[in-house]
Amino acid sequence: MTTTAPPGITGNVLFYSQPEPISPEVHGKMGVRSMDGPFGFAKAGHAIPLTVGEFPLAALTGPVIFVGEEKMPIAVMGLNAGENMFLREDGTFEPAAYIPAYIRRYPFVFANDDSAQQMVLCIDRGAEFFAEQNPDLPFFEADGQASQYLKNCIEFCNNFEIERQRTLGFVQVLKDLDLFETKSAAFTPQNPDGTVGEPQKIAEFFGVSEEKLNALPAEKLLEIRANGALGQIYSHLISLAGWDRLIARALAKQIEAPQAANA
Repeated sequence: MTTTAPPGITGNVLFYSQPEPISPEVHGKMGVRSMDGPFGFAKAGHAIPLTVGEFPLAALTGPVIFVGEEKMPIAVMGLNAGENMFLREDGTFEPAAYIPAYIRRYPFVFANDDSAQQMVLCIDRGAEFFAEQNPDLPFFEADGQASQYLKNCIEFCNNFEIERQRTLGFVQVLKDLDLFETKSAAFTPQNPDGTVGEPQKIAEFFGVSEEKLNALPAEKLLEIRANGALGQIYSHLISLAGWDRLIARALAKQIEAPQAANA
């Protein structure tokens, strides 16, 4: 879901329905309640923004690709819009799935306050586990000071913002070296008679061209190896094998659905 933040706060943020600046005056007695399955909000997240430091771990779950004019890196977690294939009905992720930091920071987010010319911490009041009263984890102490829970969340959001800026720099390096190319993922179905069907394109995206990468001058390869970019590039390239895993997962779900309905 894409939403517009309150007056004074600008930016569109996936998952957040009621973002508002957090303060002891407004949220002094509020907080969150504990839930066994807190990630239900991410059920519709088939494509999750990713920071560059997450590439190696995210690559173990599925494709890491780049999208849009800005070449934003994302973790592909489903083949169909609105379907995260790694999230269970009870709001928990499957044990082997990597949970992107973008999801783990929810319901907090930094937003631009144009009037104050600064970033402010916001909370999504629309979160399922937001508690108006008697929270398990309060935002503030009785004296109005931030609770340890809120301090930990602020630290996480600060670190996320640092990684987000580092990701912008990484993408700019790939742009400057002209390493991007348009790629596609396709699925070749099997006809009822056992013959091979027509290939079907399931996604088009930006990725690093191995040909362009291998053609870089030796000094440029040494440079991107030294700054860590080369390792992240290889993580991205290796992750593209994850399209096959997602397709196999989708086919298995199709087979399981009729069986569950008849059970």
